Amino acid sequence: MERTTKASNTMDLNEVDVRLVREDEAKRWNQLMADHHYLGFRALVGESLKYVATYHGQWIALLGWGTAAFKCGPRDRWIGWPAERPWERLKFIVNNHRFLILPGCQFSNLASKVLALNVRRLSNDWQIIYNHPVVLAETFVDPARFQGTCYRAAGWLPLGQTRGFGRRGGRYIEHGQPKIILVRPLRSDARSLLNAPFLHPHLKGEHPAMTDLNQLQISSLLDVLTGVSDPRKRRGIRHSTVSVLAISVCACLAGARSFTAIGEWAASLNQELLKRFGCRRNPHTGKYEAPSEPTIRRILQKVDGDEVDSSLGGWLSEAARSNAIALDGKTLRGSGDGERRPVHLISAVLHNEGLVLNQKEVEQKSNEIPAFKPTLDPLDIKGFVVTADALHLQKKHARYLIEEKEADYLFTVKANQSSILKSIEDLDNEDFSPSLF
Repeated sequence: MERTTKASNTMDLNEVDVRLVREDEAKRWNQLMADHHYLGFRALVGESLKYVATYHGQWIALLGWGTAAFKCGPRDRWIGWPAERPWERLKFIVNNHRFLILPGCQFSNLASKVLALNVRRLSNDWQIIYNHPVVLAETFVDPARFQGTCYRAAGWLPLGQTRGFGRRGGRYIEHGQPKIILVRPLRSDARSLLNAPFLHPHLKGEHPAMTDLNQLQISSLLDVLTGVSDPRKRRGIRHSTVSVLAISVCACLAGARSFTAIGEWAASLNQELLKRFGCRRNPHTGKYEAPSEPTIRRILQKVDGDEVDSSLGGWLSEAARSNAIALDGKTLRGSGDGERRPVHLISAVLHNEGLVLNQKEVEQKSNEIPAFKPTLDPLDIKGFVVTADALHLQKKHARYLIEEKEADYLFTVKANQSSILKSIEDLDNEDFSPSLF
């Protein structure tokens, strides 16, 4: 029988400690979890850690963390992951597979206190043991037994319920028991880190100043930005527009989503990176200086956005890993004034990274079709696949992509193009090359 600490009805929660289970304690942890948790216990899957909460040296609670759920709709929508989820990011999410308050240790607020203490050290422990951090914790609660009260009290966010499927042997099987999904960001910017087009240096366990770009790519970025006009008066300029724009681009690729975040990213750059970005060297100290947040803000607000888009499009397509581009039209909310229609843009967007390579405003009395070619003209998309909706199912668009851009295309066909749709439906597998299957 496990000894407990219940000598009174109260407990000083400030004296509760949560630590990793030592190797010689693992068998005891496994047995207690198997004996007292309603799900029992066999093993934790993948990268995993086991913790014990103690009070005056006595065990009072057990926690087990492991691999995140392979698929979870509410979680993925909350993060902002597309349907083609970047699976390499899944390892930065950790699942609380087991949480057990040992018999005789039921004290007010103990569960939420233990959770808070564990979450506080979780990412650092993961970094030490598995050489990468975790930025989001998740758990699934059976509403037939619990409501996740202790998780909510510890700052976890309920995202809804699962559909009642479980993964067994690589397949999803309906078990008819939906679970409440709760998540706890381990950093305030967890969502932007998980959803950034490029892997943020923090997720690779590197110094936050390091970028995912090599020296050649940074040099080429500086080259393409030299064509952007400097909107400032020449007098009093300390930082070049090219340097500020290059730093801002790399900061955004690393997950920065505000002027303040870009400024903080710039301030964390070491001397070598500041030199690579062409930053100003202080004649008195001999050190390279990063542009301040106000300087970054002023330049980004004044610079010609079309010039920047035109300069960056080709560079982004080369730096990215994706070779698929989507032509996507969007109406800017709040851009209409009653007399003028809202602004409608057509954008060329990289599928995996979500980066906008170029965009054009659609004329007020027109539609997206005439803007198709001007949007793609500045881009080197040889060997790329361009996808578009049924509006762009035009012979001239297909010829333009094949003959002029040396790219492939994938267009949507709907019922309003009945003859093309019927021809596609009549095709047999034998009409295609075997190499396609």
